[in-house]
Amino acid sequence: MITADQLKDILSRTDALYHYLGIEQKRIEFEEEQLRTQAPDFWEDPDRAREQMKKVKEIERWVKGYDKARAQAEELQLAFDFYKDELVTEEEVDAIYNKVVATIEDLELKNMLRQTEDPMECVMKINSGAGGTESQDWADMLMRMYMRWGEAHGYKVTISDIQVGDEAGIKSVTMKFEGGEYAFGYLKSENGVHRLVRVSPFNAQGKRMTSFASVFVTPLVDDTIEVYVDPARASWDTFRSSGAGGQNVNKVESGVRLRYQYEDPDTGEQEEILIENTETRDQPKNRAKAMQLLKSQLYDRAMKKRMEAQAKVEAAKKKIEWGSQIRSYVFDDRRVKDHRTNYQTSDVDSVMNGKLDGFIKAYLMEFPTEEQNI
Repeated sequence: MITADQLKDILSRTDALYHYLGIEQKRIEFEEEQLRTQAPDFWEDPDRAREQMKKVKEIERWVKGYDKARAQAEELQLAFDFYKDELVTEEEVDAIYNKVVATIEDLELKNMLRQTEDPMECVMKINSGAGGTESQDWADMLMRMYMRWGEAHGYKVTISDIQVGDEAGIKSVTMKFEGGEYAFGYLKSENGVHRLVRVSPFNAQGKRMTSFASVFVTPLVDDTIEVYVDPARASWDTFRSSGAGGQNVNKVESGVRLRYQYEDPDTGEQEEILIENTETRDQPKNRAKAMQLLKSQLYDRAMKKRMEAQAKVEAAKKKIEWGSQIRSYVFDDRRVKDHRTNYQTSDVDSVMNGKLDGFIKAYLMEFPTEEQNI
């Protein structure tokens, strides 16, 4: 049976969620963003419409998640009071308590995932280390562990590439985690070298062996870059093109000047892009060419952002060396310990069956990311 202090803790955490998730503001944002989807011309630009719908659903998820936690906390309060009057059993109160704890912890965990790439699907690559069959068997065990974690959390886990070991296990595998939210946000905690210590099943003398395997996780990014030009941010001027004189002097305003108020999607910083075009004496053609130049600039900026993001990923990848062990799995001592957070458990079997949430949450709490606006 839960105590009064446990009930108080649940109510306190629920109140805290309301404030640091900004639920009041999110309710206002949801109404405003929902109204935009009701505009008569909303679906004239399908791509932009889909982005807007995605934004609305994201805000709605936070609001509904909080409402669920609040309702369950109130249900727990009632059940706790009813128990005193013998209207509900101790087991029923504990069941409600476990339910609300799971809901609150899920929201608390997702609130730690504020990087742009955190909600994305992801790709995981596992490589066996030196040591032949021992390490290849260990890589195979890790593959099964992550597949079980993914399936338990509703992801579709598919193997896109695998190299089978010479005698047992695998040399490497590449897996995709799709069809769910925050795959990268959760699994980025697994980046690094995983160390296994066990009595070898492949050694006739039954020696205690150490094996290594590296895990590398990247967000699954769509390669297509769609260049959208917001008409509300564009303004046009015309002017006379300069010429060499005589018949070449442009007597009409065929030159065009395009100003575009660009807003960085990550920082929100604004910058004016200025494009002038006087290629032809035909103003409509010059307008089309100016728009083409603007799209080229916007495309270039998007490409540079992707390259910068990839450079960060590659830099992180280079830091993963065989000496940078993030976690040790010591089978005969019944211990799995994360060296970054010091979180550990003696339930080795559960961990190998995909029960990794304790390690993931400890990592996210130890290494929080900068908060970004949703």
